[in-house]
Amino acid sequence: MTREIQPDQSYGRSLLNRVLDGVPATDSRLTHISEIPGHPAETTEWPAWAAPAAVNALRTEGIEQPWSHQAATADHAHRGQHVVVATGTASGKSLGYQLPVLTALHDDPRATALYLAPTKALGADQLRVMGAITRHGELRDIAVASYDGDTPPEIRQWVRSEARWLFTNPDMLHLSLLRSHRRWSRFFRRLRYVVVDECHAYRGLFGSHVALVLRRLRRLAAHYGADPVFVLCSATAADPAAAASRLVGADCVAVTEDGSPRGPRTVAFWEPPLLTAVTGENGAPVRLGATTEAARITADLVVEGARTLTFARSRRAAELIAVHTRQRLAETDPDLAERVAAYRGGYLPEDRRALEAGLSDGSLLAAATTNALELGVDIAGLDAVVLAGFPGTVASFRQQIGRAGRRTQGALALLIARDDPLDTYLVHHPEALLNRPVEATIIDPANPYVLGPQLLCAAMELPIGDAEAEALDAHRVLTELAGQGHLRRRGAEGDGRWFYTAAESPHDDVDVRGGIGSQVSIVVGETGRLLGTTDAGRAPATLHEGAIHLHQGESYLVEELDLEGGVAFVRADTPGWTTSARRITSLTLEEVREVRSFGQVTTAFAEVTVRSRVVGYLRTLVTGEVLDLVELDLPEQTLPTTAVLYTVTPELLDRAGIDAAAVPGALHAAEHAAIGLLPLVATCDRWDIGGVSTAQHPDTGLPTVFVYDGQPGGAGFAERGFTMLRHWLRATLDAVEACACRSGCPSCVQSPKCGNGNDPLDKAGAIRLLTAILAEPATPTIRCSSAITITGGQNVAE
Repeated sequence: MTREIQPDQSYGRSLLNRVLDGVPATDSRLTHISEIPGHPAETTEWPAWAAPAAVNALRTEGIEQPWSHQAATADHAHRGQHVVVATGTASGKSLGYQLPVLTALHDDPRATALYLAPTKALGADQLRVMGAITRHGELRDIAVASYDGDTPPEIRQWVRSEARWLFTNPDMLHLSLLRSHRRWSRFFRRLRYVVVDECHAYRGLFGSHVALVLRRLRRLAAHYGADPVFVLCSATAADPAAAASRLVGADCVAVTEDGSPRGPRTVAFWEPPLLTAVTGENGAPVRLGATTEAARITADLVVEGARTLTFARSRRAAELIAVHTRQRLAETDPDLAERVAAYRGGYLPEDRRALEAGLSDGSLLAAATTNALELGVDIAGLDAVVLAGFPGTVASFRQQIGRAGRRTQGALALLIARDDPLDTYLVHHPEALLNRPVEATIIDPANPYVLGPQLLCAAMELPIGDAEAEALDAHRVLTELAGQGHLRRRGAEGDGRWFYTAAESPHDDVDVRGGIGSQVSIVVGETGRLLGTTDAGRAPATLHEGAIHLHQGESYLVEELDLEGGVAFVRADTPGWTTSARRITSLTLEEVREVRSFGQVTTAFAEVTVRSRVVGYLRTLVTGEVLDLVELDLPEQTLPTTAVLYTVTPELLDRAGIDAAAVPGALHAAEHAAIGLLPLVATCDRWDIGGVSTAQHPDTGLPTVFVYDGQPGGAGFAERGFTMLRHWLRATLDAVEACACRSGCPSCVQSPKCGNGNDPLDKAGAIRLLTAILAEPATPTIRCSSAITITGGQNVAE
């Protein structure tokens, strides 16, 4: 697009002008600019029921009057209604729960409240705010406290006996409060409110676990005679009342009219250029990396004095952006370079707290972060937000750009496309992002791989009655658990109870965040220093021998991965390349739940078993050039999950002009592109899902493409793809056709996690294949599961 930017039009535009300095006027990196206007505040009076002490404390903190949505949320909660407030980022949703909770704790000296945050950063920030508020007047007697993995053992006993407002997370609620509920009986007996902050973060397997954890909380509270009101907060949600109701297992009302003030924002989309002198895998063109471009832009904004938050899709990318930004600034102003840092999950508590303090007091001018800072941490005065890649969902996109221009100031939000099909599609189809409703939150508490372990935890806490089992539709799962010796049922039919009978506690075996396996510690071999942790399911791909691991801007080489011992040993090293794992994958079709036929195309939603093994890793130079492939010998991993699949007939391939030799490459390219575009219709990113394609799959007897959920039992993403198949494949075709490369690149059909090194790939064949599929009749014929047949073939996997 042409760049006609008025220099003084807005603060966000002036920052964009600075970013464009040095970029040739003919350069097409800037693909779209939008102006989001600001709006004034809508205030109201303090509710008559609010405790004067609470109102005075909030006024002392600078809140003269509540905004309309804050008062509406507080009123619903005070009346005993479960409520969700779903308004914009930085709209002050916290006051909606602070006012009723503080009033209840002030009026009843024995009342308690629970606050749950999905991230430690958010929980720490809200605890800091509440600590300041409760220093005033009659609120001084309200003991607020944190209880998480960082809480020292000597403090935990005091928290159990004295705290009245507890700030924690779903992990500790599950592992400590619910498991040891008798030690928390004082707290549960007078529990008045439960606050679930940033509830849209609870999606997929994580959300399914949390939904059951909250049901366990409600049954234990009822056991102790309490009936707490749930107040949920979310900056972005589709049908928030329904989503909140699914999460807590009870009807919720929604407050959606935003009464907070908002400054104007300039939103720009940016596509890095192709590098003419560099080629990647199989000779494909390479685009300038989003992390490299983000580092340059962040440095330019820091020089302008703009307080900037740069979001990256991975821990490694956040570290790289911080390193490269500091390197750029150090060339001209070493003092500025020291005011840039990385922030991500996996840091040790003391490092994380220091970074949070620097962001809050302004000593840090810029931070490169993962979504650890996406949620409502109060970082005031941000001038710019840079997104190094679409964050995977519209909800996250709006959360992240909403961090810019908090309150009434103007600001810049800039989305930089990664070398990825979805990013490419969005920067060239901005309406698909800016005009699109937020995705519905997908959770499935009935997933047997979630429900089974959660039922064991619930039964250990309190026996499960038949009525509870009926409400959860859990009789089949409970019967299976009893058959395995974990449970025993006693009592008459319809009036019985299920008792936990195993010797060991089941809680430690449940990771509510959906991690795969136990934790692996990352340790510096020479000193024994602990850098952080990751889960065992991801360790073979990220901490294999020879992998490069980044931590706070420092590079480490993995010397040994001991999966049995749960430790990876590393040493400091800067070899000049990055690493990415390669794996082989096979898939077995276990049971088909639903089948639809569109002429020569058959699609299905099915239960599958995926078997994969990391077989090597690529070493890639910072220019994007692949140095070599190093082989590995690691154990196979097995994943029972769900998948969407489609088969095509030989007649359709003939009609599309795809001969037998071209079929594997066409299917493989279409599979990669479809995986990249599934986040357009489901609340996932491509790292939540995987795929397999084959010219003749043994369980279908036909050319087949599978896209599967990357979590045991499924997470709902593949099912959403099955439901939205035509829309999904239409967007996939549009993205591949729109890419300017000749024969395929990471922006269209290449995948960063392909187990076959992106070979074979046939971009032209994928276009012909998808065009032929979409030309088939749009109205499906639903068939039974027995329609899927069986014969033999070879898989190609992402």
